[in-house]
Amino acid sequence: MSTLDSTSTLADIKAAYADNASYAEDGSTAKAKAFVTACRLLLIKIPKRTAKDNSELEMDTKLIREEMDSANQWLAANGGTGGPSVKYADTSNFRS
Repeated sequence: MSTLDSTSTLADIKAAYADNASYAEDGSTAKAKAFVTACRLLLIKIPKRTAKDNSELEMDTKLIREEMDSANQWLAANGGTGGPSVKYADTSNFRS
């Protein structure tokens, strides 16, 4: 079960994003899943546009989406739930 949920603050989500970004280096499917969850919540909770006085800032969430896609691809290739894992049978010693 994820440690992040609807009550998680933006600071909690950013911390989980940073803490689990090393999923590939650590070879951890658990970290990769937590990273994907953090990405999803960032996409929901980060304001897309903010304005103060006469200035306005618009956020591009493309990088977060790309990082989430990359983590899902890594999960798929490493036996996680990001997608089906591909396995090949070795028939080099097969006799008929």
